[in-house]
Amino acid sequence: RFGDLGGDAMLNKKVGILGTGDVGKALAKGFAVHGCDVKIGSRERKGEFVTFEEAAKHGDIVVVCTRWGGTQHALELAGAKNLAGKVVIDATNPLKEVDGRPVGMERGFTDSGGEQVQRWLPDAKVVKAFNIVGNALMVDPKLPGGPPTMFIGGNDEGAKNVVTEILTDFGWETIDLGGIEAARLLEPMCWVWVSSAMKSGKWMQAFKMLRA
Repeated sequence: RFGDLGGDAMLNKKVGILGTGDVGKALAKGFAVHGCDVKIGSRERKGEFVTFEEAAKHGDIVVVCTRWGGTQHALELAGAKNLAGKVVIDATNPLKEVDGRPVGMERGFTDSGGEQVQRWLPDAKVVKAFNIVGNALMVDPKLPGGPPTMFIGGNDEGAKNVVTEILTDFGWETIDLGGIEAARLLEPMCWVWVSSAMKSGKWMQAFKMLRA
C-alpha cells in the first residue's frame, strides 16, 4: 500500500522497513511519499507486510524499527548477509519496560543499542537516527522554531551522508556526533524526550540545537 503513494522521487531508492509498529508505518509512508519503493517486513507475510528477510533483500536502505526486545530475532530472520554493505538506519531504543511501559534504559555509558546492532550486523553500515522523536514528527515535522535537529552517529561517512540527505528531504537539520558509539548519547536523549512528554502531556516536541 505504501509503495503506491507516489511522491516527488527525491530519494528514488528501494527501502526495507523492519517492524510493523507505528514507527515503521510512519517511516514507510514518509519514504513512499518521497518517491521510494517501500516494503515493510514482519515475522511472516501478511496483508501489506512481507517477511523480514524479503524486506532486507529488497532495500538499498533498511530501517530497523522493532521494539528492542525483538530486535535481535528480527535481524536474525532478516539475515545479516542480506544487509551486508547496505545502509542500515537504527531507529530503536533499548528501553527497559515493566508491564509494557518504559521505566528507563536497558544499557548506557559503556555500550548502546546502536553498537549492539552494528555487532549483530558487522558488514552493514549502521547509522543511529530517528530515535529521539515520536513517530508523528519523524517525517515533515511542523513545529514553531523549526526545522528541529536530528542527531546521528555511525562509523561510515558515506552512510551518514545518505542519512543526512534523507533527513534533509524529511525536513530535518542534521548534526553528526561521530561514530556509532554516539548512540550512548542518543539513546538517553530518547528517555529525556519520553520523560518530558509524560510530565507535560505534550508529545509533539523535538530537540533543536541553537548556535551563535
